[in-house]
Parts: sequence; structure tokens; C-alpha cells
Amino acid sequence: MNTPQAFTSLRGWLRHLAATDRLALIRPGVALTHELAAIAKRLDGTQAALFPQPGGHPMPVVSGFMSRRAWIAEAMGVPDAQLLQRFRAAAERPLPWREVARDAAPAQQVVHPFGEGEGDIRTLLPIPTHSEHDNGPYITAGLVIARNPKTGVQNVSINRIQIQGRDRLGVLILPRHLHAFFAAAEAQGQALDVAIVIGVDPLTALASQAIAALDCDELEIAGALHGAPLPVVKCTTNQVRVPAEAEIVIEGRILPNVREPEGPFGEFPKYYSAREEREVIVIDAVTHRRDPVFHTIVPAEMEHLLLGAIPREATLLAHLQRSFPNVSDVHLSVGGVARYHLHVQMKKTREGQAKNVILGAFGGHYDLKQVIVVDEDVNVHDPAEVEWAVATRFQADRDLVVIAGAQGSALDPSTSIAFAGNKPPLEWQGFGAKMGLDATKPIRSSEHVFTRVRIPGESDVDLATAVTATGTAALTGTSLEQA
Repeated sequence: MNTPQAFTSLRGWLRHLAATDRLALIRPGVALTHELAAIAKRLDGTQAALFPQPGGHPMPVVSGFMSRRAWIAEAMGVPDAQLLQRFRAAAERPLPWREVARDAAPAQQVVHPFGEGEGDIRTLLPIPTHSEHDNGPYITAGLVIARNPKTGVQNVSINRIQIQGRDRLGVLILPRHLHAFFAAAEAQGQALDVAIVIGVDPLTALASQAIAALDCDELEIAGALHGAPLPVVKCTTNQVRVPAEAEIVIEGRILPNVREPEGPFGEFPKYYSAREEREVIVIDAVTHRRDPVFHTIVPAEMEHLLLGAIPREATLLAHLQRSFPNVSDVHLSVGGVARYHLHVQMKKTREGQAKNVILGAFGGHYDLKQVIVVDEDVNVHDPAEVEWAVATRFQADRDLVVIAGAQGSALDPSTSIAFAGNKPPLEWQGFGAKMGLDATKPIRSSEHVFTRVRIPGESDVDLATAVTATGTAALTGTSLEQA
């Protein structure tokens, strides 16, 4: 029996999707403003979309090639049930990358210098405008790679990037590793060299979202997912290493002590974030493959949500199992924008244990706003099952945990209500409450009170042989055939 292999090439993955009727070729010339995103959204979760000559641009755009959980597991070469386990193993045992020469790096087959009056990102790349009130075109699938100014170790993240001018980009940097790197550089009055990588294989894109330690290069996690060191190449204008097989690389610098307006932009909670003064990247060069493909992610749709959810789930599961080995599965629900609502499955062995799991989960990631803990007989990936557990195993006066005055997501609009619609100052952004629900049944109860209703043999029924006719033919030969 052949063991499924991981897909380590974007082009190989797109060919596989095409061969299995999961890639739709869109008519040429679709408008880059709104129309491209609208079509990709309509296909979200059913087919990836390939747009030739979008807005008349010679470079094609692809979107939605990671928009189902099962597709991501397939790209990894594992069954759905092993998705988190496989990602967790890679995150815990990263593989150092392998540097290659520039002539062996497809990402640098074509080089566009940006200098005085040279180069214009607005015409060089087909960058879409996605949502109704977005402040112009945005790069949404760019892996931002930077080096720690103190140690030289790299970090990879995906940040929204607004086109400000021919060689100028606005970027949202949340208080994580890239922010720490830039703060260290800015404190010395220095720019921070970066590379923005567009168009990588599914596993490298997923690895970029790992919740890892400060000096952990996510490209090494990508190598572990690939099963071999990831080939990288040094940028042409700085020391940052980028995936050698990438489609497009923008090389640049985050400028110290410079802020310019960025936004509004439709973010993952399905609301707009405000226009604010944010960091600025100046472009030094753009490199790309011959005949490159531009990848865009439609904000707040499944590709966006899953890229963030799966690495977080793997990290949260590992975090919880260190203290609670009887936790068996976790799921960040789509209704909770794959960030804020966590469902935890466990085999409860002591009363009160579920509340400890709730508190442990909140310590695992500050974005979490609601945690529901259920028993091992409840499928945490099925919202109806989780709601059923809450409906039948939860009582608010004894099973509810509320934590006031905690840090949450700065992009959660409900945390701004206390400021009467005004943007809170930075130190108050994301300040709100968290809620935990213990929806587990008591360990001991009266006979059958918490016994699930089941019909013996249901799972063994073969409908292909049990059903002999459907529709009007189902009445033929029965007493119901005649009025």
C-alpha cells in the first residue's frame, strides 16, 4: 500500500487540485477591484480559483487552494484525524533549512531593482482590492520574513500590507515577534530588513502561522512538514533567507520612526479595522520566477481562517496535554472566527477538572474569548454536537466561568464599546472579558440520566442495499400507490 506523500510545491499542489476537479479556471480579464475577490469567495471551500490576466495584467492570480481542512491534511499526506498531530510533531522537531545558490533558486530568476524612480509595485504585480471599504489594494498572502537584530534568527508571519505608492507599503504589525524585532532595530535608529514572500507551497504557508518561541524560524517547521530541509536563498539586497521555490519576493526595509495612515481593512472577525498610523516598508527590489503566479487570500474566508486555526489548535492541544493528558482534541470554531472560540474534548476523571482546563486554555493564547469543554463522546468539530452538550450538560449557576479585565484580541470590535465608538489607546486595545462553559456530564449520575440515545446497528446499516427505490417509484406495489 502506497503511503500518501506531502505536497512540497505550490505548482504541484495546484496541478493535483486541477486533476481532482478542485481548481476552477476563471474567464480572463476579471477586475482586480472587488470582482476577483467576489468570485473567489463564491467558490470558497469548493474550488480554488485561477484568474488569468486579471485586470489585463499578464500575471495570473490564484486564491482558495487551502480552503478546506481536509485539503490541508491531504497536502500534508495524512488523514484528517492526524492533522494536528503531524503539525505538532513538525513544530517540536524543526529541520534547519538548506541554503542554495542564486542560480539554483527559481525565486530569483527575474530581478527588478527599485531605486531612484525605478520600479513600481502598483503595475509590477496584480494586487487585488478585496472588500467594499478597503483602502485600496492589499497583499494578503505575503509571508513577512525578518531577522532578529540581536541573534540573527528569522521569524515568519503573515501581515496585511497596503500599497501606499510605487515603492512604499503600509503594514499592520501586532505585538508579536516581528514587532519585537522592529522595536529592537528602531531603538537603535535602524531600519529592519524584511522580505515579503508571495506564492509558497501549502505547508510552508501553514508553518508561517505556528505559535513558536521567539527565536524559532518557521521555515524550519516547514522543512519538518516537508520531511526534508527547506531550500532557501539569500535576498539580493539584504541578509534575509527566503524559500528558493517561491513565486515572488519583495525585498525591503521597515523604516524607523516613520508612520503613515493604513486602513481601513476587512479583517478576520468580518469587520473593518480602523485607519491608523502604522509602520512603513520601502521596497529595494522585487524578484520572481519566470511566469510567476500571485497568491491572494480573501480576508475572513476559509483559507484565511484555517491558516490561523490549525497551527493554533496544534499549539493549544500540546499546551493543554502537558497538564491534562486526558484532553484528547480541540477545535477553533468557524463561528468564533477560528480564533476566539475553542472547543475542548476530554475524558473527565475528577469533578472540577473541566474548569481547570478552561483556565489552562486561556493561558495558552490571549486571543481566546470563549472555551467550551465537553466529554469524549462529543465531536468538537461538529457545532451541533457542542451546542447539544451545552443544552443538556451545562447550568450557568454552577458551570460558568467569567474572567473580567483580561487581554484579548485587539481586532475584536466588542472590546471598543467602552470607548463610545472611539479607538481605544494602544494599552486598552483588546481589553475585555473571557467566558468558559463546563459542558461535561457528572462522573456519577442516576441510571441512564446521561446515557445518549442510540439505536443498535445504526452504524452497520448499508443504505445502498437497504433502499430499493426512491421518489414515486418507492410507492409502486404498496398500499399507498392508489389514493
